[in-house]
Amino acid sequence: MGGVGEPGGDRGALLPTFRWEQIRAHNLPGDKWLVIERRVYDISKWAQRHPGGSRLIGHHGAEDATEAFHAFHQDLGFVRKFLRPLLIGELAPEEPGQDGPQDARLIEDFRALRQTAKDMKLFEADPAFFALMLGHILVMEVLAWLIVYLLGPGWVPSTLAALILGISQAQSWCLQHDLGHTSVFPTSCWNHVAQQFVMGQLKGFSARWWNHRHFQHHAKPNVFHKDPDVTLAPIFLLGESSVEYGRKKRRYLPYNRQHLYFFLIGPPLLTLVNFEVENLAYVLLCLQWADLLWAASFYARFFLAYVPFYGVRGALLLYVAVRVLESHWFVWITQMNHIPRDIGQEKHRDWVSSQLAATCNVEQSSFIDWFSGHLNFQIEHHLFPTMPRHNYRRVAPLVRALCARHGLLYEVKPFFTAMVDIVRSLKKSGDIWLDAYLHQ
Repeated sequence: MGGVGEPGGDRGALLPTFRWEQIRAHNLPGDKWLVIERRVYDISKWAQRHPGGSRLIGHHGAEDATEAFHAFHQDLGFVRKFLRPLLIGELAPEEPGQDGPQDARLIEDFRALRQTAKDMKLFEADPAFFALMLGHILVMEVLAWLIVYLLGPGWVPSTLAALILGISQAQSWCLQHDLGHTSVFPTSCWNHVAQQFVMGQLKGFSARWWNHRHFQHHAKPNVFHKDPDVTLAPIFLLGESSVEYGRKKRRYLPYNRQHLYFFLIGPPLLTLVNFEVENLAYVLLCLQWADLLWAASFYARFFLAYVPFYGVRGALLLYVAVRVLESHWFVWITQMNHIPRDIGQEKHRDWVSSQLAATCNVEQSSFIDWFSGHLNFQIEHHLFPTMPRHNYRRVAPLVRALCARHGLLYEVKPFFTAMVDIVRSLKKSGDIWLDAYLHQ
C-alpha cells in the first residue's frame, strides 16, 4: 500500500505518495526523480537511455516536467509506455502540482491554449511548404555550382557562388531544425531520418549532436550550465555572470570591450571553429559512426564539386568563406531573441514564464519569416517546439492574449533593433563586470 513517501508495495494497489520536500532530495547525478502529471518517476538509471540525452531529462530533476513532456513529445501515448516501469508514486493530494511559487491559473490557461491549438490543427504540417523549403535549398546548391561551371572560378562568380551557398547553408539550418523538433512528418522516425540527410549530407554536421545541444536550450533557455547557448564564459560574460566574475576579480579578457571583440570572434567563427570542433568531439566520443558517415558525404560532395575548378586550396578557401557567411547569419538570427533577455541561474519558473523571460519576437514580414526560418516568432516556437513554423503566425494572437491576461511581457522588436540589442546587451554586461571588478 505505502504511505506518504514510502516507495514499493503492490503496483496494483494505491500508489505511494510523496511531498515536494522529499522529491527535492532526489536531484543528484545518480539519483533523479521527476514529476509528470502529478506522478513521480525515478529516472536515475533510465536517463542514460533517454533519446534526447541524459542532460536534457536531468535538467528537470526534482521538478514538475509536465509541460516539457507535452512540449517535446509528438506521440504521448507511445512515450508513456517508457514511463510506466519508472513510476514509483504520486504527489500527495495536499501538494501543489509544481514546487515553489507558481501561477496555477496561468498553467491551466496555457494548457487550454495548447488544446485550442490542437483543435485548430496547428500541429499538423503542410507537406507542400516543407517540400518547397527543401526544393529551394537544392536549387541553390545546384545554381552555385552552375555559376562556377559556366562563368569560371573568377572573383565575381566565386563571390556570387559563396553568397548563394551561404544562404543555402542558412536555410538548411532552418530545415534541419524543423526536422529535429519532429514538426515535419507525422512520426519521429521519419523526421530523424530526414534530419540526418539534411544535417549530414547538406551541412556536414551530426544531427544527434545538434539535438543533444539544442534540446537543452529549449528545456532551460538562458539558464547557466543548462543552456549551452549562454554558457559562454570565460569568453563572453552574459547576465548574472558579469557580477560574479567582477566580484571574484576574474579578468581573462577585457570584458568591458566584449561588445567590440564580439565582431572578431563571435559571428565569423561560431560555425567555422566552435561548432566544427564541438561536433567532431561529440561524434567521436559518443561513437556516432552513422552521423560521421553522413557528414563525410557532405565533404566528399563539396570537394568533388569544386576541386576541379579551384584546386584543393581554392576549394578549401571557398568552404571557409561559406562557413563564415553562414556563421554570421546563425549568430545574429538565433541570438537576437535571447541574449538581450534575462540570463542567469535556475529560477524554477513554470514553463510559460521561463520561456517568455528568455525570448522575444521580431516584427513579422514575408522576407523576415523566410530569412530567419520563422525564428522571428521565437516566443511561439519556444512554447510549442513541435508546432510547424508556418503556423506560428496563426497561434501568435492567442499567445499574445494569454500574456495580456496574465500581465506577462510579450515583446516584439523591429528587426534592426533586435540586432543592435545584441551589442547593447554585451556592452551592458561588460560595464557591469567592470563596475563589480573595480568597486566590489
